[in-house]
Amino acid sequence: MEVKIEHGESMNVFVSGRLDTVTSVEFDKAIKAEEITEDLVVIDFSNVEYISSAGLRVLLALKRELDGKSKALEIHNINAVVREIFSVTGFINALTIK
Repeated sequence: MEVKIEHGESMNVFVSGRLDTVTSVEFDKAIKAEEITEDLVVIDFSNVEYISSAGLRVLLALKRELDGKSKALEIHNINAVVREIFSVTGFINALTIK
């Protein structure tokens, strides 16, 4: 898994590979290492092949943290496999997906 973060009008997070039990810890550390000054965090899933329950928990924790700071989280460009996982788990309704 690789994470690239760019700051601008929004904080853009580009993730590639699998977001699973092992890599979700790395992903969480990468996000927490950033100072989020923007009002919007966009996570681009164009290159994410799979997300496990551990990855979903990291996204939910990030959403809750951002909600508490009146900031928003959006997930962009998910593939059919990830969309199905989001649908089955109910995350399709809990997160803003574009």
